[in-house]
Amino acid sequence: MNLFKRWKTHVVIFLAVVGPGFITANVDNDAGGIYTYSLAGARYGYSLLWTLVPITLVLIVVQEMSARLGAVTGKGLADLIREEFGFRTTFFVMLALTLANLANIMAEFAGVASSLEIFGVSKYISVPVVAVFVWLLVVRGTYKSVEKVFLIACSFYVCYIFSGVMAKPDWLVAAQSVFRPRVHLEIGYLTMLVGVIGATVAPWMQFYLQSAIVEKGVEQKQYAESRIEVIVGCIVMMVVTFFIVVSCAATLHLAGRHDITDAADAAVALRPLAGEYASILFALGLFNASVFAASILPLATAYTVCEGLGFEAGINKKFREAPVFYWLYTSLIVAGAGLILIPRMPLILVLYLSQVANGFLLPFVLIFMLLLVNRVDLMGRFTNSRGYNWVAGSTVAILVLLTLCLLAMSLAGTY
Repeated sequence: MNLFKRWKTHVVIFLAVVGPGFITANVDNDAGGIYTYSLAGARYGYSLLWTLVPITLVLIVVQEMSARLGAVTGKGLADLIREEFGFRTTFFVMLALTLANLANIMAEFAGVASSLEIFGVSKYISVPVVAVFVWLLVVRGTYKSVEKVFLIACSFYVCYIFSGVMAKPDWLVAAQSVFRPRVHLEIGYLTMLVGVIGATVAPWMQFYLQSAIVEKGVEQKQYAESRIEVIVGCIVMMVVTFFIVVSCAATLHLAGRHDITDAADAAVALRPLAGEYASILFALGLFNASVFAASILPLATAYTVCEGLGFEAGINKKFREAPVFYWLYTSLIVAGAGLILIPRMPLILVLYLSQVANGFLLPFVLIFMLLLVNRVDLMGRFTNSRGYNWVAGSTVAILVLLTLCLLAMSLAGTY
């Protein structure tokens, strides 16, 4: 009976803290990410599936550190950076993050435009309508109401699982590719590997997750359940990624269609190969992911900048209580949506630059996180263990190396 009561208590606490980790992980399957995963499947078939195993580990490690920092300190990551490293350092980090996130926000509205153009809806209608929707969602909502909408949006990622099954992949070959790594030492393959990692672990995620943990009120006593939620969210996100790669590997790659112009192009190309319903589900998944991320990214940026620079922030606050927070959120939506409506805007370049910006900024963010999470005066008994530091430190080193590779390839014009 006591065992049952303990389990019941853990379940209740888990349901109370569910949200931040699950939402943050899944929203990273955005327009840029879906395009990258689709292109990976189209170009290299099943051969990149093995990378999802170590990438999942990296994602879990980084997200867990972020959640732990928020639960133990009760402060957002930007707030801690300002307090521990000074205003000047924080200002430049916030500037870099805002510019990178603006590129990501543009990519999300590009996803909205391209996904609905499949159904004959002009971007001059879809983009403004979605922009108004996501603005009203946050400005008129509370944290609880907004979180509920985001959790519902997470459920729509099942579209990609259905689409992947309908593509009728060779499951034996896919399974073998997961557990038998094969690295092709050629520039295109290595560049795609860098792109997949950059599309999976984005710097904005750490800032948003920690802020969401704080605003939800998760503390040390609920951290064990919150940690489970973060891990489950990361695993679900990578399962969706697996099915996106598989659906394109089983159809586009086998048909010799190795290049796609954007994620919506993958949906159109699936139609004659996997059937009408698979194509529609893929397109609807892209639309849902783009709207979802178009809501989260401006919100994450507004949280981060206001915390870092000392302004009031939070969905539970009224507009007059946090004017900088809401005006910044509004400006990012207007800028991101407005720039996409410019005629002949190179949407593929936007998608590419957003991933490059993420890759350049992420190692710096992780270094700050490692320095903070090992401060005994901040974390007490919740500092990283030696083994955990080794894993996290190796992750940073690998990401720095991959970022340098991406920079070298970009400069050489080989991306």
